[in-house]
Amino acid sequence: MAARPLVSVFSLTGEKSGETSLPAVMLAPMRPDIVQFVHTNMNKNNRQAFSVSQWAGKQVSAASWGTGRAVARIPRVGGGGTSRSGQGAYGNMCRGGRMFAPTKTWRKWHRKINSTQKRYAVASALAASAVPALVMARGHKIDDVPEIPLVVDDSIQSAKKTSAAKDILAAIGALDDVEKAADSKKIRAGKGKARNRRYVLRRGPLVIYKANDGVEQAFRNLPGVELCCVDRLNLLQLAPGGHMGRFCIWSQSALDALNTIYGEDGKSIPEDLMANADLARIINSDEIQSVLNPAKRANKKYLRKKNPLTSIKALAKLDPYAAAARASEQRAEAARSDNKAANLARKRGVAKSKRQFKAQGKAFFAQVSKQGDVCKDGFNIGM
Repeated sequence: MAARPLVSVFSLTGEKSGETSLPAVMLAPMRPDIVQFVHTNMNKNNRQAFSVSQWAGKQVSAASWGTGRAVARIPRVGGGGTSRSGQGAYGNMCRGGRMFAPTKTWRKWHRKINSTQKRYAVASALAASAVPALVMARGHKIDDVPEIPLVVDDSIQSAKKTSAAKDILAAIGALDDVEKAADSKKIRAGKGKARNRRYVLRRGPLVIYKANDGVEQAFRNLPGVELCCVDRLNLLQLAPGGHMGRFCIWSQSALDALNTIYGEDGKSIPEDLMANADLARIINSDEIQSVLNPAKRANKKYLRKKNPLTSIKALAKLDPYAAAARASEQRAEAARSDNKAANLARKRGVAKSKRQFKAQGKAFFAQVSKQGDVCKDGFNIGM
């Protein structure tokens, strides 16, 4: 592996006192999906079983009246002399009845998680804690922090007073995050305020040490501050809510211990699936394009089947002579339609020429058809 970048080590007064190499686990791939999945399942493992009483809603003597009385067959309270007698009981739709599907204590409360997944999630959370942008995106106030990850020399592990712890945090610029957590203290919404969980507050810095020489007693009373031994790193602390980027304050020995916890002699460090995540650049590179097969032509398009009764082209493939006859017929029909106006005008002209002599013919017919008076001169005919 190439030489890793150096991390500054600060004294309790906030001045740089040395350098140390960045552990290899800080360069692990960051997988928020794995962190979210593992956190969700780990967070289920501290739940306490609860259920309603198995006798709730059933502490009354009731029996169904059966059929034939025009009432529902729900169990009814027996007896008389009170409004309770005759009322429905036991059912979830009844007043004073049990709930639907009463909860049981043997629900599946806990979840098993693959060890490799848990280790991958912790490594991703450690790597994210070394990225200032992710730490700030999580809401931590690190404007005055000189460097991320923030490493302090081992004398921090010997601090025994909370006043000394506040001075140390102020010197290294981490006190703003503690004050942010303290100012966020609110009364919890919901019934938890009456169940010994009255207050909620934001998370502050996480102090990670190698040996507890009093550091637990010094920092544990500061609001939002949590402590963790490097040998017992917990994802619930490194990524609260499943969100990577916890602000961590390391002691130098704790940071150096990561090289033995993770690596050849310890837990394996996850590796990136791809060294270069720019997939488009890889595919379009000359090295890849030179060995790829040429682009395949599009699938052959088949023409839609046509009906030879309506399409001459389809008919020509089956019977060229019939197609020629139909084409000739269509041409003749087109010619007839073109000459239709001329023929109609000619016929109308002939009819019009005949109509001009129609009145004269009617007069002539009337004249020749008129019957004369044959008895005008008596019965002498021809005399």
